[in-house]
Amino acid sequence: MSAPFEERSGVVPCGTPWGRWYQTLEEVFVEVRVPPGTRAKDVRCSLQSRHIALSVAGQEVLQGKLFDSTVTDEGTWTLEDRKLIRIVLMKTNRDAGNCWTSLLENEYAADPWVQDQMQRKLTLERFQRENPGFDFSGAEISGNYSKGGPDFSSLEK
Repeated sequence: MSAPFEERSGVVPCGTPWGRWYQTLEEVFVEVRVPPGTRAKDVRCSLQSRHIALSVAGQEVLQGKLFDSTVTDEGTWTLEDRKLIRIVLMKTNRDAGNCWTSLLENEYAADPWVQDQMQRKLTLERFQRENPGFDFSGAEISGNYSKGGPDFSSLEK
């Protein structure tokens, strides 16, 4: 079985002072670097539909209102190798037109080039879902791809 599209096509990360975040059509991933040797009991993470709060060893790392809503019951966090916290948020709106421009409403915005690359990737991911069996991993996209690109769903097959 081949790898999922997002694994073959890579990610378009947005760097932050504490790590990075990136997205697929369905999920937003947040990777936070923490001091080596951090233990799970040192981590406090609250994931709500529109709010996130993360502190490590009593120090606030990330807190605020998310750019868009998420499915509260499907948000998770893990501590990997005692040096990286990975948070996975499931988007409520899962279409290519829902490309988050920032992680929080007023913080951690992607610069214009990164935002453009994120939108291109989500549009290609949408095309892959609409056309299973085709390999879009090496594809380039140009033209009108903002808001998820053109909608061909009304065309007859």
